[in-house]
Amino acid sequence: MTGPAEFRAEARAWLSTVADLRTSAAWGTGDDSVAVFDNWTEEEERAHTARGREWERTRFDAGWGALGRAPESGGRGLPAFYEQLYRAEEAAFDVPRRSEIFPVTQHLVAPAIEIWGTEAQKQRWLRPMLRTDELACQLFSETEAGSDLAAVRTRAVRHGDGWVLDGHKVWTSGARVATWGVAVCRTDPDAPKHAGITVFLVRMDAPGVTVRPIRQMTGGASFNEVYLDGVVVPDTDRLGPVGQGWKVTLSVLAAERLDSGSLGLDNADRAIELARHSVLSDVERQQTADLFVRTLVQRLIGLRVTAALAAGREPGAEASVGKLYATETMRRTSDLVVELLGPRLVADTGEWGTFAWTEHLLGAPGYSIAGGSDEIQRTILAERVLGLPKEPSR
Repeated sequence: MTGPAEFRAEARAWLSTVADLRTSAAWGTGDDSVAVFDNWTEEEERAHTARGREWERTRFDAGWGALGRAPESGGRGLPAFYEQLYRAEEAAFDVPRRSEIFPVTQHLVAPAIEIWGTEAQKQRWLRPMLRTDELACQLFSETEAGSDLAAVRTRAVRHGDGWVLDGHKVWTSGARVATWGVAVCRTDPDAPKHAGITVFLVRMDAPGVTVRPIRQMTGGASFNEVYLDGVVVPDTDRLGPVGQGWKVTLSVLAAERLDSGSLGLDNADRAIELARHSVLSDVERQQTADLFVRTLVQRLIGLRVTAALAAGREPGAEASVGKLYATETMRRTSDLVVELLGPRLVADTGEWGTFAWTEHLLGAPGYSIAGGSDEIQRTILAERVLGLPKEPSR
């Protein structure tokens, strides 16, 4: 197997043949967006997705996609941390930014199919999803369930050789461009809530599926609500055994937390750069230094996750710590920017790098919920690291 240093050199050499090196714009020029959640129209989202798809297919066909997946799925069977090594090299090149639909499809849904899917399902979905010929979104959250995903109410009822789905999902990223949705449904309302769940893959263009964008307070629509009204799903599109959907769901959520440790670092770096171009008070100087140290620690936590993967160990605790640390970094980035910009932050005067920060301030709190709330992460650490007893079910 190619060693890490040789692998990175090979990746760098290949990238140089298909993309230009990324150049840093001078401070005060170029795009000043620091949006946490994209503010796209549907047309903009589809155009960006098309550009991203073209790039993902290019690297997949050249052998640089699906690095950790089996060769029969188009991968190279490399250790999981090689994906992080590749991303570190790719960051230096001017390639399309990956919107959320791509990691959801490739790093959350495809691995769940690899674990829980039948051989026919793997043949049908794995390679197309890894190559992004098919894209998938998560139909998980519901208004009544909150962070307690096991409390979902969307129903799936047996009907002949298939199932009929009825329910309402919210906060679904990528629903407008996805071809499939992974739906967590209740199939046995009389079973204990964790035991009565089954997971299905649902065609997003199937009759009865309605996608409605959720307008954010920033004006854009990064999320959607999805209505399932009498949607017929064949049993061949059921993922995992009936009634064991909670285990399937956990495998997706665990993968989601692995991707969350780098959240907010780009914006934290941008806030530190803003401080470098500002006249600082002693308090602001201290805040900037604290944020700079946090970015270093957060990157070290990311390395610990990578090290766990390299050792063949599931980095559950590291991933939860990384998620908690990342959301706090985002909060402190907001605090520093408020101090540095003051009233310039709240008026859209056209001045570069000022009002644009409202996108971060309004979006950052959402990540204390997304990908597993801060409270959920602390519960995981309390039970699995500290060994504290589980809270009795009410």
